[in-house]
Amino acid sequence: MLAELALPTRHEEDYRYTDLAALEAAWPVAREEIVVAAGESGQLALVMGEGAAARHLVITLGDEARFDLRVLNAAGHFGRVAVDVRMGRAADFTLGCAQLGGGDETVEIVTEVTHAEPDATSRQVVRSVLGGKATGTYLGRVAVERGADGTDAAQSVRAMLLDRTATANARPELEIYADDVKCAHGCAVGELDQTGLFYLQSRGLPPAEAKRLMLQAFVAEAFVGAPDEERLNAAALAALEVLL
Repeated sequence: MLAELALPTRHEEDYRYTDLAALEAAWPVAREEIVVAAGESGQLALVMGEGAAARHLVITLGDEARFDLRVLNAAGHFGRVAVDVRMGRAADFTLGCAQLGGGDETVEIVTEVTHAEPDATSRQVVRSVLGGKATGTYLGRVAVERGADGTDAAQSVRAMLLDRTATANARPELEIYADDVKCAHGCAVGELDQTGLFYLQSRGLPPAEAKRLMLQAFVAEAFVGAPDEERLNAAALAALEVLL
């Protein structure tokens, strides 16, 4: 029991980049179990509040079950979301996460999606906007077990740095033990496209408004198709206003 409650160290891969001092204020983090029965659907939208916030979701999907998870991680000082998913036959999982951090804040999402049966589909889209000395992290592992043929899994991870002092960490990972699968991941870290900014400004937008509009569109990619897409985009825009 004591070992389970012990605060992690940086030697553990899932906590390599975390703010351990901030995590201590939220430790231990309770596991939140979500079970979606065969053929059923579920959804959840998380908007992380201010202060030190940490969540750990453990999601089990039955055969042909579906789950849509959206996360806005703009918790302020520290925000961490861990997601473990185990998928049955022909199950479908969608994750869209936007992380916004400034100052010396730390925001992170850690996922492990296990395709345990054939023909399941998973999609992960993570977009981070980081300024000041903020740190944003995505650690995501997709595991395809033996016999899970027909798996279709994708990870799309992009981070936008508003300042050169901000840090983005990303580790998309695939572990595949099955044949006849389609698995892909893409990762990019960069700055706002100056050509795009110039174009918007040439159309009469002030520089600050052009920057805000581009960042809003970037973050909105995480919430496309969400059941409450409009509410999430509004919350993300409010968080961007604070960041900018």
